[in-house]
Amino acid sequence: MKLSFALVILTLPLIRAQVPHWGPCPEPAVQPAFNLKQFMGRWFEIARLPTQFEKGQCIETNFTLKTDSSMRVVSSEILNGELRKIEGIGVIEDMKNPAKLGISYSYVLPYSPYWILSTDYVNSALVYSCTDVLRLFHVDFAWILGRTRTLPESTVERAKEIFANNNIDVIRMIASRQQGCDKTL
Repeated sequence: MKLSFALVILTLPLIRAQVPHWGPCPEPAVQPAFNLKQFMGRWFEIARLPTQFEKGQCIETNFTLKTDSSMRVVSSEILNGELRKIEGIGVIEDMKNPAKLGISYSYVLPYSPYWILSTDYVNSALVYSCTDVLRLFHVDFAWILGRTRTLPESTVERAKEIFANNNIDVIRMIASRQQGCDKTL
């Protein structure tokens, strides 16, 4: 019990900006017949649940296929007028379920879930990740992505409905700042 309490106390500062919930992670449905090759390319963050690691604006991620089951992942943001980039690796962790990707931005850290719940490949994508802490509570991450810096409000609302229908609480979801990005870069 002391170890469990210590882990919870040590983990709390890491999840300050995230959205913690009691119980284990939900198991949402993912994109059926997911095609990794079609998903590759540039995606802009339209909205997200608050995160500790995203603080800037003009957030985007570019996926480049390496093999049939792995990709290069380059995420960027503008923070205090400076372009910041981080590079990682993404993999299909189970070829029977290719929409459940794993991404790591460090060779010393394990892959984090990066599940594609829904995408049409040309306009928008819904991504979900969850970290389970001793099955006592979990921390949700959710993103609405677009191939352009903005999406129609009806698309954003439909995306939130899909998350909610999968027991993912997006009440604290915030719009990403994608204005003035081309001028700044």
